[in-house]
Amino acid sequence: MDRNASTLPDDSRVTELPRPLPSAPVVVSVCVNCKAADGAVVGPAMLDAVTAALDERDVAVMVRPVQCLSVCKRPTTVAVTSQDGYTFLFGDLVTDTGPDAVASFVQSYQKSDYGLVPWRERADVLRKGMVARVPPLRWSPEDGRAPK
Repeated sequence: MDRNASTLPDDSRVTELPRPLPSAPVVVSVCVNCKAADGAVVGPAMLDAVTAALDERDVAVMVRPVQCLSVCKRPTTVAVTSQDGYTFLFGDLVTDTGPDAVASFVQSYQKSDYGLVPWRERADVLRKGMVARVPPLRWSPEDGRAPK
């Protein structure tokens, strides 16, 4: 059954919440099964590099390995999410530039309403590597627009 706001009872509609900063913890998920074009597994090296970059900046975040983020054609893949924030999925990351870009992004994410980091604050490698931006589960204005 297709459900949208018009078919739900009035008391169950989800409305836009106050503009919260993402709740802790911010979670960075790194695919550890990602392989380079030559077949070499590059995910674990990205996990180590992202963890080190975040540690260097003393960013309070949870970093976790995941077996697959299903973006196999765009390795290496990293997701950034939180309970009340957007989820961002980035691909095409390499250990030379990706970890610092992710660490910088996470710092901006933690300061942005709903974790919605402005485009200009995203490193070029993340702009080019954007795979998806998924809104928070608890936020769903009737018009579907991003918060202003």
